[in-house]
Amino acid sequence: MAAEGGRLRLLRTRRIRRLACFMIIAKSIVLFVVAALAEIGGAWLIWQGVREHRGLLFIGAGVVALGVYGLVATLQPDANFGRILAAYGGVFVAGSLAWGMVVDKFRPDRWDVIGAVICLLGVAVIMYGPRSP
Repeated sequence: MAAEGGRLRLLRTRRIRRLACFMIIAKSIVLFVVAALAEIGGAWLIWQGVREHRGLLFIGAGVVALGVYGLVATLQPDANFGRILAAYGGVFVAGSLAWGMVVDKFRPDRWDVIGAVICLLGVAVIMYGPRSP
């Protein structure tokens, strides 16, 4: 009877660990998406302000959005700046193509899509690969 109780506790502990791991990954993915929107949106706003002559309001909004990107990146669960920034590079590649599709009506070709998928696979390996404690 005691062995069965111990087994149940072990199963509960494993489920809790899996759920905690899932929640950390989910939080990280949401933060990557928010960071991508802020950085790509900020760069786009500055582009519009300078290249499309939309003025200082666009440029200022872009600078603020880029600051928000920097802040959001610090909220990632992993404490290693280099790892976060390296992984974000892959998110940026895929996010930039998605932004171009939605905002600028850009149509990526198959090589763009393949490259973005490779980058996102790299993000998964960098951020969520098993590590020694």
